[in-house]
Amino acid sequence: MSRPILRRLVAGIAIAASLGGAATAAELKVGSRADPTVDPHFLYLSTNMAFSRHIFDALVDKDGKSQRKPGLALSWTVIAPTVWEFKLRPGVKFHDGSDFTADDVVFTIGRVTALPNNPNPYTNNIRPIVRTEVVDPLTVRFHTDAPAPQLPGLLGNVFIVSRKAAEGALPPDFRSGKAAIGTGAYRFESYKPGEALRLTRNDAFWGAKPEFDKLTFRVIPNDAARVAALLAGDVDAIDYVPSTEVASLGRNPKVAVYTQPSDRTMYIGLDLGRTQSPFVRDVDGKELPDNPLRDARVRQAISMAIDRKAFVERVMEGLATVADQPAPPHIGGYNPDLPPLAYNPEGARALLKKAGYPNGFQITFHCPRDRWVNDAKLCQAVGQMLARIGLKMQVETLPGNVFFARNSLTRNEFSMWLGGWAHSSTGDTTAYFTAHVHTNDPARGLGSINRGQYSNPALDAMIMRAVTELDDAKRETLLRQTMTAAMAEMPFIPLHTQMTAVAARKGVLFEARADEQTTALTARSQP
Repeated sequence: MSRPILRRLVAGIAIAASLGGAATAAELKVGSRADPTVDPHFLYLSTNMAFSRHIFDALVDKDGKSQRKPGLALSWTVIAPTVWEFKLRPGVKFHDGSDFTADDVVFTIGRVTALPNNPNPYTNNIRPIVRTEVVDPLTVRFHTDAPAPQLPGLLGNVFIVSRKAAEGALPPDFRSGKAAIGTGAYRFESYKPGEALRLTRNDAFWGAKPEFDKLTFRVIPNDAARVAALLAGDVDAIDYVPSTEVASLGRNPKVAVYTQPSDRTMYIGLDLGRTQSPFVRDVDGKELPDNPLRDARVRQAISMAIDRKAFVERVMEGLATVADQPAPPHIGGYNPDLPPLAYNPEGARALLKKAGYPNGFQITFHCPRDRWVNDAKLCQAVGQMLARIGLKMQVETLPGNVFFARNSLTRNEFSMWLGGWAHSSTGDTTAYFTAHVHTNDPARGLGSINRGQYSNPALDAMIMRAVTELDDAKRETLLRQTMTAAMAEMPFIPLHTQMTAVAARKGVLFEARADEQTTALTARSQP
């Protein structure tokens, strides 16, 4: 992509592009790369939160720039160092006509914790809460185990469900519609796995009502097929525009492409907990007595073998920026004093030799092929770069649902995998550190996404000092110090920060969001 085109896209200018006709206000059809779970507390992914946002509401909402605003809560206040009080919005009704009250909030918090067999739980978002107290029907207090300055942001990812409709419900009950009773701008109409989620506008919605009466998310995992559906007029908008198509769509006079720098950094995850890792072997295919990934020198070598600039230019075609830390510069906790990560294949080979692997070793890199922008292509490029320093690489790409099931904290099947983390909820690295880096501690909700089982008590202590500091300036200093310590250990290897890209046919105004959530709530028709 040329730099002038990229600058225009980054600036958020809609590039005109080739279809005729516009969606009527009666229905909007969106081609979606992901297939929803419908259950708002099952499988913590931004794509699932995007679907949930239409049917359900959180206490705290956020706009397309990840700035907080009132949702089901009108206000939130710290009334004691470990007590937050939320005042709830009066007069809100669930889709079945029942009243939304503080009791539904209490039920929701309990359900997030109790939902069984969840491969990627939402528990990190309620981690600090030890007790939820109903003061009155429109006032709820959250008692935390320590000061929790970012609790409002975390609760922005927790969608409130009706106790009446969802008590005892499991994901199939939401997919059938039985339990999919929210307070959101759209009501559940039907869902067919792998095909479509259909919604109807909630005319009793408490907030600004969306323009379109009907909303259909068509599941189209294949990038080319999704673009083709847009060009054919089968859908009005698509998400996850492949980088290979951004420029061509931008030249098309009847399509508009919208981009936004995202809050998501892509990384390589590594198995650091097991002495012997399931997909690591010596060069002859024999089991190694020790897992080489547990050696920080090996992790540094893997990082040094990666040409991040080449990723951005060739694989992402400009639709990304280089990541030297597991957070982009606009996120709190990013440390501008840390040096860029070097691309040095010769140095990488030297580190492998020092670590005792002069001839490298065999390893399999597992990736989804339908979750993130260019994910399969990215993984192949990583495999090629690591092969150049002597690692015998096998890259295995999987459907997203298979990948996340096998890569869950309970199954934890992989040795090396592709991951991504968006910092949208808190706007800083607090959630990343507590979920990804802290030692796994289910009782306290810590390390809930630490699939690599990394554990460092000294770093754990630094994390907890930072995330419990109420003073913003002091917390920022502590987060930067924590980032320095984490990068020295490198339990995750950052790659790049994505940009969000969506496209809509002429006649539809759409929004690209920093949190990468494809929502039609602000979509508008135009002549």
